Amino acid sequence: MKTAIHPVYHVDAEVRCLCGNTFTTGSTLTELKTEVCSVCHPFFTGTQRIVDTGGQVERFRRRAEQAKKA
Repeated sequence: MKTAIHPVYHVDAEVRCLCGNTFTTGSTLTELKTEVCSVCHPFFTGTQRIVDTGGQVERFRRRAEQAKKA
């Protein structure tokens, strides 16, 4: 392995999530910022959030209900 070409590895890099959760991990960066983590991700929390843009979910539900009646 060549010397002086590899980045410095920090064993105490701090990860900050948008939800406010912080934890430490190993990384070549000293600080990491993320949008989701195991505290707020729907897979780990068991909750599902629907981001409805322009009423698409409601339109889909109405069409599905009409198809069920026909």
